[in-house]
Amino acid sequence: MPELPEVEITRRGIEPHIHNQTITQVVIRQSRLRWPIPKIIQSELTQQVVRSVARRGKYLLLDTAPGHLIIHLGMSGSLRIAKHESEVRKHDHFDLVFHDFSLRLHDPRRFGCVLWTKRD
Repeated sequence: MPELPEVEITRRGIEPHIHNQTITQVVIRQSRLRWPIPKIIQSELTQQVVRSVARRGKYLLLDTAPGHLIIHLGMSGSLRIAKHESEVRKHDHFDLVFHDFSLRLHDPRRFGCVLWTKRD
């Protein structure tokens, strides 16, 4: 399981790339993770700007105007910045697509989660 320092390093690594960037598309390849990825995030997140990237415990919080995307890496998950032309691997389950790149969740064991909330 990624420990707290690895989650913080992930946050620091992705923040400069996605902060103040507009999400152009949400791709769900496999919705069955620890909890199913809500389909509504495709319509809720498209054309939204990522206002901040925070961490609460081992959860990553991506703040947008309508709500918060909550990501947990589970036992073996990772987030990567991927070019659009990069090959999609077997366990790449979820992408936030931006203009020049994607933020890609790779989780072989599927213990991670991607959740959506409009609550504080």
